[in-house]
Amino acid sequence: MSTSPLISPLTPEQLAARTQRAVSAAVAGARELGLTVAEGKVLHDAFSVLVHLTPAPVVARVPVALPVELTLPAQAARQRRELQVVRWLEQQGAPVVRPSPLLPLEPLQRDGFSMTFWEHVEVDASATPDYVADARYAAELHALLRSCPLELPFLAPVAHTVPGCLAFLQQHPQLILAADLERAHAEWAALGPLLQSQAAFCQAFPGANVQVIHGDAPAYNLIRTRNGPLFADFEDATIGPVEWDLAGFGTEAATHYDRAAAALGLPALQRDVAKVMDAARALQTVASLSLTPQLPALSGWLAPWLEQWRTSPFAGGLPAR
Repeated sequence: MSTSPLISPLTPEQLAARTQRAVSAAVAGARELGLTVAEGKVLHDAFSVLVHLTPAPVVARVPVALPVELTLPAQAARQRRELQVVRWLEQQGAPVVRPSPLLPLEPLQRDGFSMTFWEHVEVDASATPDYVADARYAAELHALLRSCPLELPFLAPVAHTVPGCLAFLQQHPQLILAADLERAHAEWAALGPLLQSQAAFCQAFPGANVQVIHGDAPAYNLIRTRNGPLFADFEDATIGPVEWDLAGFGTEAATHYDRAAAALGLPALQRDVAKVMDAARALQTVASLSLTPQLPALSGWLAPWLEQWRTSPFAGGLPAR
């Protein structure tokens, strides 16, 4: 049996060079589209590089740490879905970070990157986020998205990435403990049939509230401005149970969500669905170890989540009959 070569994490110098390439691609691409750009200023650098294209009120978001199956065409398809969802929300008057009207509503691919362009907003640095209490904002977003007519894939953040990430970890076992990989495969065998098929999921949970959702923990993806919070980062927008947007936040966050949902006339979270979504989120977290060569800091960020997963019993799968 052949052995895959060891994959070394990017060095600080390599990470800095990647960031600079992303900035240069964003600046050059925006200029070619007719935007006047003096320089690109990095606002954030992790899974994506956010580049303020000064002096224009435009921010380029350039993904740099991605699952291996997200090729440039796949990235562009995901970004188009995001732009469509955010444009629809904008048309409803929703509080969102809007795509820049100064550039085309279309991903731009340049120098190996696929990027999108957004309006620059002034962040309120004095605001202190409370991710548990802010779960109430997810209910407000779900109320807006209930009538969204766009056709999206089912649970794309999991169904489109976890199998490929686990396969990558299988090929590069130095990235994960053998026992963790064995358990992850077993959990995917139980969860996969539910998470990859909307029909199978709805058959297992016929009362589930399935609709267009944010897809990536909206309480974490709020930009706090002096005029109030704005929803951002809809890269993982998808069809799914509303519980996915609360996965991993715990019972107190669910209480805040349910209180806000009741005021909006929405159903409360379903605890059996929430358990499966919590298990799916934990498995997604384990699978994201495949990204650590691209983003070495991720190992430290994931450590407490992995330890919690290792010491917790698996709670996913089909509901009891």
